[in-house]
Amino acid sequence: MLQLKLITASTREGRKGPAISAWLLELLKQYKVFETEHLDLKVINLPFMDEPHHPKLAKYTHEHTKQWSKTIAAADAFIFITPEYNYGFPATLKNAIDYLFQEWQYKPVGLVSYGGISAGTRCVQLLKPVLTALKMVVITESVNIPFFTKYINEEEKFVSDESLNRSAHAMISELIKWHEVLTTFKNRSAH
Repeated sequence: MLQLKLITASTREGRKGPAISAWLLELLKQYKVFETEHLDLKVINLPFMDEPHHPKLAKYTHEHTKQWSKTIAAADAFIFITPEYNYGFPATLKNAIDYLFQEWQYKPVGLVSYGGISAGTRCVQLLKPVLTALKMVVITESVNIPFFTKYINEEEKFVSDESLNRSAHAMISELIKWHEVLTTFKNRSAH
C-alpha cells in the first residue's frame, strides 16, 4: 500500500481547507493503492521552528519534531491543500516543511490550491522551488480552485464540479506513476 499523507495547511479561524480536504479524502477512497492519513497543521500545531541543529543532520531534540519526522518519513507521497495568502502560501506550511529535510526527499507531491480569481496558483508557483530544493517531485497536474467559497454549501461541505474532479483524478494518477518511478530510482540508488 502506498502511504499518502494529505496535509491541510491553513490554521486560521473560519478556514475552509478542512472542507476541501474532506472532499479529497472521499475521492481518494476510490483508489485501492492508497492508505491515506490526513495531517491537519492546526491540530498538529508545530511551534515556530525551534530545533538547534540544521534539519539536514536529523539531530532532533524536541518530541514534536521527532514525531513529525516519523510521520513524514513513513509517507510515500503527499497532497498539500493550501490557500493563497498575499500571493504566497501560509507560514504554517513553510514552518512544517522547514522542520525536516531527508524525510521529504524523492517523494511526489500533488498541490491543491484555492483562492479568488487566481485559484491559488500564485502560491503554488512560490511553493514549487521550496519543494524542489527538498528533492521532492512536484506533480505538474494540480487542482486549482477559483472563488472556492462558491463550492461550499450551507453545511460547510465542499461540493466539487466535473472539472475539479477531473483535475483531482489526473493529479492522483500522476502521483501513483511518480511514486513507482521514484521507488525504482531509490532502489537503484541504494545499491
